[in-house]
Amino acid sequence: MSAAPARRGRDGADTRARIEAVALELFAQKGVAGTSVRDIALGVGVSEGALYRHFPSKEKLARELFLTRYGALAAEICAIDADEPELPAKLRAMVGLACGLFDAEPALFAYLLIHQHEHLGRVPDAPEANVVEAVAQMLRGAGVPPERVTLASAMALGCVVQPAVFALYGRISGPLTAQVDAIAAAVMGVVEGLMDR
Repeated sequence: MSAAPARRGRDGADTRARIEAVALELFAQKGVAGTSVRDIALGVGVSEGALYRHFPSKEKLARELFLTRYGALAAEICAIDADEPELPAKLRAMVGLACGLFDAEPALFAYLLIHQHEHLGRVPDAPEANVVEAVAQMLRGAGVPPERVTLASAMALGCVVQPAVFALYGRISGPLTAQVDAIAAAVMGVVEGLMDR
């Protein structure tokens, strides 16, 4: 008798994970507005009521997906910053992380990219939860002048994001990880240029 609640809990976690995976795929393909709760429920194979037991609304699901995935990416960038001693290695590892995420989970990458404007206002300022702040912290620690950190972060992220956008739309073929060295060199060039001024 006591085994049943544990099974329900495990099944509940599995259902929640399936809801998140299906919603991410649909949100990336059709947008949040173009995806209905019914679409998600059908994709998961549950009733709409079951979906609402896990998430009170489609909008809360969309926000939670964004904040948790975006925060996880920021935390990984912070870990790279702590683990790698030199700036070139930090930047290459960060670019490798982003390209690897794109190759492994293009729907997640597309969702984070396309829907960032809807959710960035709710992202905490802490580097462990905020990709922009994680990159800024890395660049500050490497000696980028304080007045140039914001610009350097924006330009570094642009060097990573724009190739991903091209890859999403088929303008760059093959895995994005094949471009890590070229992208990392561009990011390093941007950062060095701003450090010299």
